[in-house]
Amino acid sequence: MNAAERSAAAASAVERMLRQEADPAFRRRARLLFEWLGEPGERRILDCGCGRGFYLKMLHHLGARRLAGVDLEPALLAKAKRNTAGLAGIAIASASVYALPFADASFDVVFLSEVLEHVERDGDALAEIHRVLAPGGEALLTVPHADYPFLWDPINKTLETMFGTHIGRGPLAGLWANHVRLYRPAELRQRVEAGGFQVVEQRSFVHRCLPFTHNVLYGIGKPLLESGLLGRNLADAVDRASFDHDTPRRWNPMSAAVRLLQWVDRKNRDSEPEGVTTVNLALRARKVD
Repeated sequence: MNAAERSAAAASAVERMLRQEADPAFRRRARLLFEWLGEPGERRILDCGCGRGFYLKMLHHLGARRLAGVDLEPALLAKAKRNTAGLAGIAIASASVYALPFADASFDVVFLSEVLEHVERDGDALAEIHRVLAPGGEALLTVPHADYPFLWDPINKTLETMFGTHIGRGPLAGLWANHVRLYRPAELRQRVEAGGFQVVEQRSFVHRCLPFTHNVLYGIGKPLLESGLLGRNLADAVDRASFDHDTPRRWNPMSAAVRLLQWVDRKNRDSEPEGVTTVNLALRARKVD
């Protein structure tokens, strides 16, 4: 198999892993991160803020075998270990992004997806990522965009516009849920460059969406599914960690909801021009010698 065939096979595998993904923002940022990564090969990869271990499991599925994940939330770490149980080459540990338990130049790639907006000292976090990356290594980042679409989170957009405030906790928190800040493109680029990185590429994406998408997916849907009240079949239909299971039957109502969300997302572009409101920003940065 030549390089082009391997690339096509990897892209097909990524699409299969994301075929039942309900969140268009997660779907597009995961697809982009794997595109930027390319073939994992023997590269050492850290998922910093690994959460429930979705990226770790996907990376393993793509052939990565030198993987580490860190997070600070015990409940999330327990789920990450369950989701990656039995997969060789994955080490998961509790650690702060300010003090990673790794030597200098330990990794070739660091995923830092939806993390910086949660930390008070994002500059210190980037400096620590820079430390554990080998020269020439890359940090692949995603963060929420401060200029997000009104329909994605109408409650907070209205509060920000009219009163200069937002809801940061609870089922109505929307895009601001547990976040210290959101980012604009120039601000994110400046923070990353100040951390000693060279910016390779920056994109923003997900403009078209259904009303209250974030509230429905995360404020209502996620807690309800995780509670077990809707049953295992419904939960499995939108479980990111179950991509290696059989596709749920088309009559499953969760699968129908996923198809609706993906139908709306089909007209979104992988990179929107400056000035267009989007849910996410993504940035690829390299540690130069």
